[in-house]
Amino acid sequence: MSVEHLDTFQKILDYTFRKPELLREALTHKSYLNEIRGSEEDKAVQDNERLEFLGDAVLDLVVSESLIALHPLSTEGDLSKMKARIVSAATLARVAKRMGIGNFLRLGRGEERTQGREKPSLLADALEAVIAAVYLDGGFETIRTVLIRIFDDEIYHRGQRPGETDYKTELQESCQREFDVLPVYHVLRESGPDHQKIFEVRLTIKDRVYGFGQGRSKKEAEQQAAKQALEKLAESAKNA
Repeated sequence: MSVEHLDTFQKILDYTFRKPELLREALTHKSYLNEIRGSEEDKAVQDNERLEFLGDAVLDLVVSESLIALHPLSTEGDLSKMKARIVSAATLARVAKRMGIGNFLRLGRGEERTQGREKPSLLADALEAVIAAVYLDGGFETIRTVLIRIFDDEIYHRGQRPGETDYKTELQESCQREFDVLPVYHVLRESGPDHQKIFEVRLTIKDRVYGFGQGRSKKEAEQQAAKQALEKLAESAKNA
């Protein structure tokens, strides 16, 4: 795997490894090792299965911590259901595909022939291995920052409690119906350390301010702003 190849993936992660060999290992499928057995390279290469095992635990902890912060009143049962949706193999494969991980994997010829770069199980496993590699290279605060960024949508939307209102979708439908435009969200500021950032968002409809929101992620702040905007629109309709 070339240095340029690794650099490209590190830009996607927005993280630069101090030990790039960890990233190489995370992106190496066992089928690749099967084809280099006995070579000089074989002595220095491991597949990503051990990292996959660790990455699963790291992801579990970060998602659990995030859900507890987002839903302080939720029960253990609700939190478990939310977490299960986020850390499922299907979700991991989707996130991995969004990041283009398949393009960077080291695979054996057999996996190449059977479109291994597109296989959901293989992509999900590789993402878990990458998570472990970042954790080992940069520590827990670093991987928490990386995961909250790349899983932002999943943590918020798939982490919603059953029956919980999606204010952004509701507002979008209302704006299209009433104004034939979409609401616009603008991040006013970000404050706090990387692992505890607070986002402040302003929401406008046709250049008029309808709401403000604050949260630990942009999605959370946008949801708060959308809720405020819906309340304002309902009040205006009542007084019309």
